[in-house]
Amino acid sequence: MAGAQILIVEDNEKSMKLFRDVLTATGYRTLEATTGSQAFELAVEHGPDLVLMDVQLPDVDGVEALRRMRADERTTSLPVLAVTAQAMHGDRERFLAAGFDGYLPKPVDVLQLLETVRRHCDDPAL
Repeated sequence: MAGAQILIVEDNEKSMKLFRDVLTATGYRTLEATTGSQAFELAVEHGPDLVLMDVQLPDVDGVEALRRMRADERTTSLPVLAVTAQAMHGDRERFLAAGFDGYLPKPVDVLQLLETVRRHCDDPAL
């Protein structure tokens, strides 16, 4: 049985590779987007189980992409985690207030990533 499907939204090639490698090695299926607009389109088309959303993206930032997802009935309840290097005091709270379901600071701790993904996907098989 295939694992949960995770949409990775990341414009940095090395970060994308890290997320993809870690998630696929632990049984998750991945989709990839490098822009906020592409993320919204893939979320609507595929209905992934979880979105890992970089906040700083080249066209539409992660906060705006999230706003679009929350405004569309097809993606309104989709769990979306902010993944960002913005890790100053108050940033976590700011992103949660914007509607993200969780927050992962960069550089990402792989064990924290997997624990957070498992918790949001509720996939006991992994």
